[in-house]
Amino acid sequence: MEVPKEPIIFNKWTSAICGPYDNVEIPRGSLKTDWEVELGVIIGKSGRYIDEAVAMEHVAGYCVVNDVSEREWQLERGGTWDKGKGFDTFGPIGPWLVTRDEVTDPHSLDLWLEVDGHRYQNGNTRTLIFNVPQLIAYLSRCMSLQPGDVISTGTPPGVGLGVKPEPVFLRAGQRMRLGIAGLGEQNQLTVQAD
Repeated sequence: MEVPKEPIIFNKWTSAICGPYDNVEIPRGSLKTDWEVELGVIIGKSGRYIDEAVAMEHVAGYCVVNDVSEREWQLERGGTWDKGKGFDTFGPIGPWLVTRDEVTDPHSLDLWLEVDGHRYQNGNTRTLIFNVPQLIAYLSRCMSLQPGDVISTGTPPGVGLGVKPEPVFLRAGQRMRLGIAGLGEQNQLTVQAD
């Protein structure tokens, strides 16, 4: 995938949000459900047209996010990324909100993800395409940011879509473990949607 000139924006619906140990549902008919460990930035102070220089003042804290994605719906069916990112249970968050003062540098955190014990993602937030102040400033030009909003910052290499020679996608019965240094770990079983 080409490096974007601007951040790619999409929404996760409230039905996508779930806990760090909840099951993740594989949608009916899905053959391309994928994983993405990401740093979550939780907004603590509302704002609009926020300058990068003061953007961090709007951060309440950080958390682990699994930006689960259905790649066919996201990339092959036209329209926006929202539909491929917004399925029920596609937004596990937590286990904790670690406050801003407890995280020395959000741009130097190790993050990782495993499926059934195989480590697919192993990265660090220093490789973010857009850093936290840039993301906050950019998003605040498009919408008012409110306390409780969660911004996912992007994922390191190692998503299933990128596995060579053939992509690897989630199947019901698999277990994802993921975490970020100092922010905790998640553990999810994948199940087939009813």
